[in-house]
Amino acid sequence: MSVGLIRVLYKHQIIDAEKAEKLRQELEQKRPVIPMLLQSGVIDADKLASFLSKVFSIPYLNLELYNQSLVPQDLINLKIMQQYICVPIFKRGNRLFLAVSDPTSIQHYQKIATDAGCILNLVIVRDDQLRQILENLGQESTSLLEGMDTVGDAEATGNNAMSADDEDGENGPVARFVFKVLNDALNSGASDIHFEFYEEMARVRFRIDGQLREVVRMPLNIRNQIASRIKVMAKLDISEKRIPQDGRIQIQFRKGAKPIDFRVSTLPTLFGEKIVMRILNSDAATLNIEQLGFEPFQKELLLEAIHRPYGMVLVTGPTGSGKTVSLYTCLNILNTDSVNISTAEDPAEINLPGINQVNVNDKQGLTFAAALKSFLRQDPDIIMVGEIRDLETADIAIKAAQTGHMVFSTLHTNNAPATLSRMLNMGVAPFNIASSVNLIMAQRLVRRLCTCKAPAERPPEFALKKAGFSDEDLAKEWTFYRPVGCERCKGKGYKGRAGVYEVMPISDEMQRIIMNNGNEVDISQQAHKEGLVDLRHAGLLKVMEGITSLDEILATTND
Repeated sequence: MSVGLIRVLYKHQIIDAEKAEKLRQELEQKRPVIPMLLQSGVIDADKLASFLSKVFSIPYLNLELYNQSLVPQDLINLKIMQQYICVPIFKRGNRLFLAVSDPTSIQHYQKIATDAGCILNLVIVRDDQLRQILENLGQESTSLLEGMDTVGDAEATGNNAMSADDEDGENGPVARFVFKVLNDALNSGASDIHFEFYEEMARVRFRIDGQLREVVRMPLNIRNQIASRIKVMAKLDISEKRIPQDGRIQIQFRKGAKPIDFRVSTLPTLFGEKIVMRILNSDAATLNIEQLGFEPFQKELLLEAIHRPYGMVLVTGPTGSGKTVSLYTCLNILNTDSVNISTAEDPAEINLPGINQVNVNDKQGLTFAAALKSFLRQDPDIIMVGEIRDLETADIAIKAAQTGHMVFSTLHTNNAPATLSRMLNMGVAPFNIASSVNLIMAQRLVRRLCTCKAPAERPPEFALKKAGFSDEDLAKEWTFYRPVGCERCKGKGYKGRAGVYEVMPISDEMQRIIMNNGNEVDISQQAHKEGLVDLRHAGLLKVMEGITSLDEILATTND
């Protein structure tokens, strides 16, 4: 929904001023507000479509009996359809009939038609029917499986594997299936793709919003062809099935579009090679600090720390908790013509112009430590190390922080105070930690409640206190929400993710505790005295704001 549509609905008294303002706020958050409007009961989908058809004098078409196979998908990329919520329903001559539910975004639709070399004709349709067609178009991978049952289960070894792949070709069923799966994963916002083979089944799962979801099951007899096809694309050894392999694929899904990188990892299992592909889509990363989910006081602490002339900022958390995005958000803020920024990563997942990025390669001797040593000879101002894994890397990073450089890095610890113990266990001297570390930030990603969320009755006070709510929290007025489930969130009740952060600046008193060989408990106690909001309570603040549910916070911050 555009601002123009909100104005039209308000002008014709379909919505009041309060509802209009709420829709504008949802629009600013880039959330789909037409479904929210329909769910509120102000107007139903059919009446909204009829109303817009009359107001804008655009034909109204009921898509209930529309044959989806007639959609000319070659004219418009599916990602564009999903971005602007539109579907080309048919083409006559050079006229493109575009089904839309919001006719006010005419400039976008006009550009779509122009790019397709057509004259635009809009057709108003129900929003729910339009979104259902878009969802169906994104799930057509299963139709490709029908032509794959005839593909043999030949052992893909040596030249035989290559000839089998050559027979399949770029347009064969296996190649088309793999391409379709990758495209669907990208369009659905997945972060990882899992190809898994078991004794009696084979499946593909996407990791969406941190959770794995099965999207399709494959015939068992094509497992070797699937593995061989992906390994050929990633330039791996298709004859080697006994050891894990790592590679990379770059695919341009449509002409003129930016290529997307996939990091490929194979693992020999009992019934075939499991393949996991990480989608390295830098365009999907949100590098706006306002959208990452920081509380205002946390953002202030972080910005103060990263703008210091030297020192170290550490980000901790498990794999997949958004550490890289947080670090690149900081780098994006600091990325100006007056500074030299270099990063060493394994591998670089976000491409940011103006930053010198290096992929470490342990086999070739380009380790994190080696890259850091080279950086220090390159007149750096700011350095980012993908991960501090050993004492050598830690020592070089700390020396860089002590000699006038700002250093960013990550560690795998459960919370901010534990990071100091981890560095001590590595063998880093307490003096070096105390004199170099400016701030430590622990983080998690939690699922956002979908717009279909509904108010729920508050649990008993003793249960809320057990969860971590304080008396001050319980005295405030806030609404407790629960997940519901709708078409947009595929019945999950959650859509998208938000960050939960524990931001701990290193104070003078903490430095003294570190110098006196204090442990994690001592640091934690001092941090809480100084007002540290830990991960659990930061998550509870998200519950009070209606961003997520209490169950999600309890599951995510149960360290």
